[in-house]
Amino acid sequence: MSPITLQHIQAALALAPFDSQAAHYLMAPLTRPASRPADLPGTVRIGSVLLLLYCHREELHLALTRRRDDLNSHAGQVSFPGGRAEAGETLAEAALRETEEEVGVRPSAITILGELTPIWIPPSDFEVHPFVGWVHSGVRPLFTLAANEVAELLETPLSYLLQPDSRREGVIERQEYRLTVPYFDVGGHMVWGATAIILSEFLERLRSVIRSP
Repeated sequence: MSPITLQHIQAALALAPFDSQAAHYLMAPLTRPASRPADLPGTVRIGSVLLLLYCHREELHLALTRRRDDLNSHAGQVSFPGGRAEAGETLAEAALRETEEEVGVRPSAITILGELTPIWIPPSDFEVHPFVGWVHSGVRPLFTLAANEVAELLETPLSYLLQPDSRREGVIERQEYRLTVPYFDVGGHMVWGATAIILSEFLERLRSVIRSP
C-alpha cells in the first residue's frame, strides 16, 4: 500500500455523496438501532470526540485511549478523546478541550480537518459528533495521559487499520448481556461499539479515496 498522506485524509473527508450509514453498519452490532427512537423520553445529551492524527515513524497514526478499568462508565473500553460539550463552547472546541485534558495535546497544536457523521449511543443517550484533527507540526506530539481516566495510549498506524485482518468478531460479556460484535483488533484490545462505528466511516471514506484512480 502506498503511504497515506494528509491529502488523502482531506479528500476522504470531502467525499460527497457518501453512504455513512452503510459504513456504520459494517461495525455495528446487529441489535443496535440506527437512530434515537422518536418516543424515547428525556433529552439527548450532546458531545464530541476527536480522531487525532499525527506523523510518527514516517506514517500517519491515530491516537486511541483505553479507559481505566475502575471508571463508572465504559470502563476498560477503547475510545477517542472526547466528552460532553460545556456551556458556551462549540462541539469542535469541546473535542479539542477533552483531547488536551485526556492526552495532553494542546488545541493550538491541532488543525481540525473536518467532521464525520454524528451517531447516537443508546446506553448513555449521547449524540456524538466526531471531528478529525491533525497535529500540524508534522511530528509525534508529547502525550501526557490523565491518570484518573486514561489507562493506556494506543498509537495505531492507519495502514494497519486499513488491513482486512484488523477486523474481527468476538463476544462481549457483561452481567446483563452476552453479545457477539464486530471489532477492530488494536494491540490485542477490542475496539467495538461507537468507537468502531465512527472509525469504520473514517476508514471507508479513506478506502474510497485510495481506490480512486
